[in-house]
Amino acid sequence: MLKSAVPILASLNEEETVKFYTEKLGFTFHSSWEGYLIFSKEKVQLHLWPCKDEDIPKNTGCYINVTDIDRLYAKYEPLGIVHPNGKLEEKPWQMKQFSILDNNGNIVHFGEDMDVD
Repeated sequence: MLKSAVPILASLNEEETVKFYTEKLGFTFHSSWEGYLIFSKEKVQLHLWPCKDEDIPKNTGCYINVTDIDRLYAKYEPLGIVHPNGKLEEKPWQMKQFSILDNNGNIVHFGEDMDVD
């Protein structure tokens, strides 16, 4: 009966986070309620809550399932946001994936299922 999930990541700076997610990742910014940010892109929603502890986003992240990962990687890689250890590669768990770090330090993994017929 589950329908969807919405990751909630930490945001250290509202203005910089809105700029990062809209300008770098191409998300649509919907609203801010006292620093609680809501974004979407296609069928994916992301929320970010205001946080002052810089260690929290360094220890949080999310995984976004995608299609056409090669094209997405080609778009994000030149922006310098791909995690140094997160280059595009095929993983043993049958996912082709890469990872980015957002402006706060949250890690966002993008993965495409390789086991699709």
